[in-house]
Amino acid sequence: MKEFDLYVVRHGQTYYNIYRKMQGWSNTPLTNRGLEDAEKIGNKLSDIKFDAFYTSDMARAEKTAKVIHDKNNYSANENIISSQLLRGAFFGYYEGSNIDETCHTIAASNGFSSYKKMVQEAGLGKIKDTFHEVDPFHQAENNDQYWKRWDEGFRNIMNNKDITDNGKVLLVSHGPAVLSLVDRFAHGKYDVSVRPKNGSLTKLHFDKEGSISVLSYNEV
Repeated sequence: MKEFDLYVVRHGQTYYNIYRKMQGWSNTPLTNRGLEDAEKIGNKLSDIKFDAFYTSDMARAEKTAKVIHDKNNYSANENIISSQLLRGAFFGYYEGSNIDETCHTIAASNGFSSYKKMVQEAGLGKIKDTFHEVDPFHQAENNDQYWKRWDEGFRNIMNNKDITDNGKVLLVSHGPAVLSLVDRFAHGKYDVSVRPKNGSLTKLHFDKEGSISVLSYNEV
């Protein structure tokens, strides 16, 4: 297997980010600030040669990825690979609901006084399972469904023949996706009750044995 670094960027700000609504698989466009977020991280990464560019297939992620791609000094012959597998979590019935109210509901249903306490004590996997359980339609992804999808997405990346040994790969995804990656692979190194900022960078390392580690979180 190849060894490489995955640069994971959270998309720029959207209108649902401003309105504090659960975004999940709902599509809302980037704001003017969101475009600035994309340009800022694009400038920061402009001199890094990426072997491949990946993005969630949600419009806000694709737009952010395109800005980064177009600002990159080595991207002329690189296509952006868009994939549904690399989306953030699907919140089912709670798509578009108020973040604060929804998080309070999720925490209270498990006997926690706050969502932050539930994150710290029960973990993000339990939170995904709770979304699925309390969704009246049970369409929100549970933890197993979520990671089955992402593991397939990661296999596709690892099998990409364009990625060189010790290379670098860009991925634009979503806040819940970044948090889930850090929760799973950083082994408590970072506080996952602190959400990554729009346009922030988180770095993962894939080694030759297939192990994944987190090199940094929420760089701005």
